[in-house]
Amino acid sequence: MSTIDLIIILLYLVGILVLGIMSTGKTKMTSDNYFLAGRSLNWVIIGAALFASNISTIHLVGLAASGFEDGLVWGNFEWMASVVLIFLGLIFAPFYFKSQISTLPEFLERRYGSPSRSFLAFMAILGALFVHIGMSLYAGAIVFKSFFGIDVFVSIIIISVITATYTILGGLKAVVITETVQTVVLIIGAVILTIFAINALPEIGVNTLADFKDRIKPDQLSMLRSGDNAGNSGLSWYAIFLGYPILGLWYWCSDQTIVQRVLAAKSEDDAQKGPIFAGFLKILPVFIMVLPGVIGYVLFKDKIATSNETLPVLINELLPIGIKGIFAAALLSALMSTIAAALNSCSTLVAIDIAKRLKPSLSDKKQVQIGKYVAVVVMILAIAWSTQGGRFNSIFEAINKIAAALAPPIATVFLFGVFSKRGTKEASLITLIFGFLLGISAFAADFIPTLYGKPSIITDNWGIPFMMQAWWLFCICSVVYFIVSYLTPKPSVEQLQYTWDNPWQFLTDKEFKGAKDVRLYAGLLLFTLIILYTIFQ
Repeated sequence: MSTIDLIIILLYLVGILVLGIMSTGKTKMTSDNYFLAGRSLNWVIIGAALFASNISTIHLVGLAASGFEDGLVWGNFEWMASVVLIFLGLIFAPFYFKSQISTLPEFLERRYGSPSRSFLAFMAILGALFVHIGMSLYAGAIVFKSFFGIDVFVSIIIISVITATYTILGGLKAVVITETVQTVVLIIGAVILTIFAINALPEIGVNTLADFKDRIKPDQLSMLRSGDNAGNSGLSWYAIFLGYPILGLWYWCSDQTIVQRVLAAKSEDDAQKGPIFAGFLKILPVFIMVLPGVIGYVLFKDKIATSNETLPVLINELLPIGIKGIFAAALLSALMSTIAAALNSCSTLVAIDIAKRLKPSLSDKKQVQIGKYVAVVVMILAIAWSTQGGRFNSIFEAINKIAAALAPPIATVFLFGVFSKRGTKEASLITLIFGFLLGISAFAADFIPTLYGKPSIITDNWGIPFMMQAWWLFCICSVVYFIVSYLTPKPSVEQLQYTWDNPWQFLTDKEFKGAKDVRLYAGLLLFTLIILYTIFQ
């Protein structure tokens, strides 16, 4: 690294740290201000924060690696997310805002009962610790070692200390303000790398789209594939359209780390439009994160030994001094925003869903203190877990396999909670516990044999890839949910105020407001996705 690049990186780190600490100013740190930014966020900040908290270093590294190895097909995780964000904006956000909840487990308590709230809080903390923070730390450290030469453990410690400092001191407002800045830096960095990669193609004789297609693997530019050419990960079109919505319902609609930004909206309109704006932003990664990996295959397939080296090679080979420092700042943006989001959500879950319920008289000051202590403890545990990241072959696929184990029961109780008036508190709790145990068992059946060099049981021996595992686990959880629901007493009238009267009510319950109506922009987003899928099928 040149001195100029190192100065850029240092200035960025200091700038983000100062911005995060100063963002709250002299704001009194009540629990509402600390955990939910005083419920003051507009739709632009919500959308940018949703995007930034989602796009981690795992995405930048993993999507480039996936583009190199398999092509655009992994971009479905981005475009399908846009569809699920429409669900969040139109179907779930109205209930979340109306109920003025602080956490997603609190919503389950109102819809079902207290036991469901406790178990979901437990699952949410596990997801934040093992997926959002731990794997993100490891991915960032690997990249920094690849082209900065910084030791993995040293990188983990430095990034952890900086991110934890402004998150613990400033709460959610510090997180979302820094995330808004980081979204801009992240997109600029990814766009710059994509432009340099495209400009390098003529140097090797690639001047037309036909030339480009001649140099890539078959179907590397295809988003939709049949079962015969789905690749090692089993990403066929039906696995994507059946499996991803299950992962997405958990991640985008019911995971505290992500949805906390929507809970902090200043109005219902902002709570709904924020996810739609994020949905438009999620169109970009296919072109500025996956496509560079495909271009990397054309330019440097002889220099890239393993697919995970794609991003570092692109950076070292294409970016000049100064620009390399900007992209390093983009990597830091992706990493820090994800970790900060997960840390704040863990603090919120423990302080509100556990401590406050154990001691209802707990003051705001004590809740904030507990939240800060929790962030420190979670950060330490995540640092320890992050050192185990090397046990996975592909980090991006690893986090989605973990999600495939956690998501089905949560997706079941949230989806049918807002659409079925028959779903009961007993059905919710039993589905969560049974689905969690079943999902963890499925993950272990696949992961443990690979530690001993043996084929995984479900994916390899049974031929069921992780996306289809998510779908079938959801089907099993749904059967359990409705069997228990019809064997137990109906829910109360109070519980059913968080359920739509009919499946289309979220589209028809309000008068159309023209250019101000969120449904117009949701429809425009859906139409855009249909056009894109038609082009890149």
